[in-house]
Amino acid sequence: MWFRNARTYKLPDRLGIDALELSQRLSRRPFVPCRPSQMTSNGWVPALSDDTTELVHAAGDFWLIRLRREKRLLPASVVRSETNERIAEIQNGQGRRVNRKERLDIMDEVTQDLLPRAFTKSQYLDALINEREGWVWINTASAARVEDFLSLLREGLGNLQVTIPDTQKSPVVAMSQWVLNGGLPEGLSLGGDADLEDPHEEGGFVRTRGVYLESDEILSLIESGKQVVRLALSWQDKVDFVLDKDLSIRRIRFSDELKKLNDELHEDKLAQRDADCLLMGETLGCLQQVIGEEFGGFSND
Repeated sequence: MWFRNARTYKLPDRLGIDALELSQRLSRRPFVPCRPSQMTSNGWVPALSDDTTELVHAAGDFWLIRLRREKRLLPASVVRSETNERIAEIQNGQGRRVNRKERLDIMDEVTQDLLPRAFTKSQYLDALINEREGWVWINTASAARVEDFLSLLREGLGNLQVTIPDTQKSPVVAMSQWVLNGGLPEGLSLGGDADLEDPHEEGGFVRTRGVYLESDEILSLIESGKQVVRLALSWQDKVDFVLDKDLSIRRIRFSDELKKLNDELHEDKLAQRDADCLLMGETLGCLQQVIGEEFGGFSND
């Protein structure tokens, strides 16, 4: 339930539908396990729990959705080994060399033969949508998985225009100034990690972990021209996270105190997950607002 990453996107306009309508549209692409000859399968599954049926769970202004991806595990080394055995049989039995095209055909044949016997592995990808405020947070650090997710969401909606948030002030410049001169927004404090990059081509990249960011060494790097592109921060002792230059929120750690606020609902797991979903959405929304205000507001609002 609690996101570890939040790849952040902005909706330029409201979707114009409610959670029930979104659920109905996503139901056109439910998850179906891989067929024997199928390498991967993607589809929507109940958002809150396997014990529920709704593909969209609404908690206040927040809609939780979940994508399941199943993949057959067929190591390339296994395919190569079987392919080489079949090629050797042909070459030894027929006394001729197997050309490149025939080798590729054999490899494809081997893959199709082995796929039905391959084990499968499932991955889940959650997203939280605040349709009223125009935010989409996707729980992954992988750009490739985000594109797959958005592609299927567009398929369900018919059209979906999302953009990376654009602020009036450059996040890179602002984060660099936070480290160099202080002046962080109220409630935000520096962590111990930062990634610095020279804006010039082949200018170099520095990754720091678990250091005092206001040390002379770090300050000299910024003064020499390097800019902070990722910065570890803490907000109101509720969330530790790394802010990326594209405003994605990475390596999120919600505080134990925050996560325990709904413990009184532990006897009703669905009620607790519903309350946690709302709490997480409100926390991410407030944090995004604080960041946006500090960067001069969002130009694509």
